[in-house]
Amino acid sequence: MAIRSDKTKRESAEVSPEQAEINRLTEIYQGLPPKQFALAQGLIIQAARLRVRLDKLWAELQEKGETEWFTQSEKTDPYERERPASRTFTATDKSYQSIIKQLNDMIPAETEQEDDLELDLNDI
Repeated sequence: MAIRSDKTKRESAEVSPEQAEINRLTEIYQGLPPKQFALAQGLIIQAARLRVRLDKLWAELQEKGETEWFTQSEKTDPYERERPASRTFTATDKSYQSIIKQLNDMIPAETEQEDDLELDLNDI
């Protein structure tokens, strides 16, 4: 029994891919103002889910390709078509990019003073 409990402890200590991505995005966007960060939490969770899904779809596309030979029945000639995973990847990527844009749009614009400092440093 001790072996099972040790194994369970190890498994629970491992972080799922979704949680790892949530942690990564949270670290990136934790500098948002508190109210915006609270709103961003839902977007971060959804973006993490989509990113993990994209990684899985990408691996499948790399293994099996973007197209496949398909036929409706044995009586018809097969033809090459886009695999459903390829279409799903494209749609999922579009959703992911949209959420990341929403998150990036929450980042406050730089102040004029920071812009002036940046210009002064570029003049050197």
